[in-house]
Amino acid sequence: MKLYSMPTSGNSYKVRLLLALLGRDYQRVDVEYDTEALAQAHLSGALPFSRAPALHLGDGRVLAESNAILCWLGEGSDFVPQDAFARAQMLSWMFWEQNQHEGVIAVRSALLYYAHRKPEATPQRLAELLERGNALLQLMEDRLKGQNWLVGDAISLADICLYAYTHTAESRGGFDLTPFPALGAWLDRIAALDGYVGLDD
Repeated sequence: MKLYSMPTSGNSYKVRLLLALLGRDYQRVDVEYDTEALAQAHLSGALPFSRAPALHLGDGRVLAESNAILCWLGEGSDFVPQDAFARAQMLSWMFWEQNQHEGVIAVRSALLYYAHRKPEATPQRLAELLERGNALLQLMEDRLKGQNWLVGDAISLADICLYAYTHTAESRGGFDLTPFPALGAWLDRIAALDGYVGLDD
């Protein structure tokens, strides 16, 4: 397998993290913003939706979109619940990550982290994202107060998916995670998993 991955992107990182936890071998091609590698990847058609990640399989098939890649890689593993309702719950968190969480937590981090996004980082925009983000983090906190994982009694793709941008919400996005102790403990549990790799590893 070959993974076209943006090193600083949480969407790419979640795929790298699952591959590491599964112990899967793959070739990694870094395609960071404003690099020749990204330009070449676009020209070659390596990125079906014009963005990373994209997973190229040995038989020529290509899979795009981070959460779709997680589902394909996780098929048959312990990261996917056997119970049908639990699987649906897992997917609901993964859908929520893309249509709610990512558009706030990741966007605030991007505005502060990437130079080309700085013009968008107005005080009003940052304050709005901070307020909305804290509400989303509180939702996760409430879910994790009485359980270790987002779905059932074991880690699932939902946890891997939401860990990616949540674990950098403080360092990159300027969120204060102190008011979310259950969330903090959940982050620690994932970082302690065998095979864990960090964003910059």
